[in-house]
Amino acid sequence: MKSSNSRPSRVARNPFVHKLKFTMTEKIKIGLMSVTVFPVRLLLVSFLMLLAWPFAFTAALGRSDFVIEPQPWWRRFIDLCLRVIMRAMWFCGGFHWIKVKGERAAASEVPILTVAPHSSYFDAIPVTMTMCSIVTKLESKSIPVWGTLISYIRPVFVFRSDQDSRRKTVEEINRRAQSGGEWPQIMIFPEGTCTNRSGLILFKAGAFIPGLPVQPVVLRYPNKLDTVTWTWQGPAAFKILWLTLCQPHNPMEIEYLPIYTPSNEEKKNPALFANNVRKLMAKALELPLTDLSFDDREIILARGPLSIYDLSSLLEFHQLVCRLGLRAGRTDRVLEEQARRARALRGDRQTLEDFAQFLNLPVTDTLTQVHSLFDQRGDGHIDIRHYVIALSTVHRPSKSMETLRLAFKMYESEENGYILVEELATILEIMLGVKEVELSGLFGALDRPDSAKITYDELHHFIEQHPYFVQDFLDFENHPRKLGPPKTCNGQKHNKED
Repeated sequence: MKSSNSRPSRVARNPFVHKLKFTMTEKIKIGLMSVTVFPVRLLLVSFLMLLAWPFAFTAALGRSDFVIEPQPWWRRFIDLCLRVIMRAMWFCGGFHWIKVKGERAAASEVPILTVAPHSSYFDAIPVTMTMCSIVTKLESKSIPVWGTLISYIRPVFVFRSDQDSRRKTVEEINRRAQSGGEWPQIMIFPEGTCTNRSGLILFKAGAFIPGLPVQPVVLRYPNKLDTVTWTWQGPAAFKILWLTLCQPHNPMEIEYLPIYTPSNEEKKNPALFANNVRKLMAKALELPLTDLSFDDREIILARGPLSIYDLSSLLEFHQLVCRLGLRAGRTDRVLEEQARRARALRGDRQTLEDFAQFLNLPVTDTLTQVHSLFDQRGDGHIDIRHYVIALSTVHRPSKSMETLRLAFKMYESEENGYILVEELATILEIMLGVKEVELSGLFGALDRPDSAKITYDELHHFIEQHPYFVQDFLDFENHPRKLGPPKTCNGQKHNKED
């Protein structure tokens, strides 16, 4: 599979990983704070959160989730009390003063605030300071105490078990945004997940679909020791809380940037609108743009005997697949069915129109891009099996052996279950995201007379015996192949392109 852009093969810093390293002095400080300040802070924070609960519960009684009623004086009083209590809670947690730059626009002027980077549950601080609505998963509603506080700010709940959840969420955001300031502002974290603030990942389009002005808001945690970051790989939630409460002071900055009014082109193209706002926010933060999304995290974090070695082409493929709507709802059963159909084609090369018919999709620019990724000869034809292998790889990146088995099913002979060495090289190149896999090391280690073919069981057993199989037995150098002729798909020789 070839890549059509110049994105680097490896991510400079994985945005979904956070590692903490402590000096001996820091360890001693944390030890002392753990037995002195930490218990007191934890007690105060817990007390204030519990104190806020009856206020939020009372204010939400009898209130509609779909209509904004006039605010009686007692609800306005409760709102003020909640703001004071929550600010006191953060103060007791070490966030003694929070620096605010710029000025927040009124809801009637800007219905949506886009906030980034999203890196911690402490990002709730600006939410409690403004009492803006947020977009959150429905499960948050059932969190003891905190769920009541979340419900108070009238969030847009996402029903992840509902297949139409994304559409319904966007419709609700649009309905509130078009209310002319009747609803509270919606504070949206368009990255859609927590990262380590090493760069801004791709923004989701939901906040930008209404095509209305937005106000970008950037967050900074300028502490020397980063104990607040909570992402997919790193310290767990309670450890983050413990380490943060053990810091003498936790500085935070909130900056409201100027209102961003979309152009006519951006109104028609939410993805363009989102990307331009992302560029503006990255410039204010002095951070690089990272062309990764929430949906890419499993690929970036995947581990296993055949985990992806070079990310660039498979990440590009995955993002195109998501744009086609082929990632959501993809099941192992569907992959098996596609593999069965691909096997029946016996390597016959398919045109763009054939490919569209195989996927039951119309021919679009995105589909053309996907097709071109597998057009190694440049003649407008592809082997569908290559696509199925790549799709299985990005669909279940941590289950590489299942992808390998699926690939063998598409290639193996019916008589004895063997595949040819050239076919194995193709499979591994797609799964690892590399060019020109050299297999002489593998077959040399197998020490068997026939080095032109192999079964899945033989390879599976070998990989189980050698956990560092890729590093020890495969060579990715772009030198001429030593085993057999150039790669074949249907018996015809050809040369691979970048």
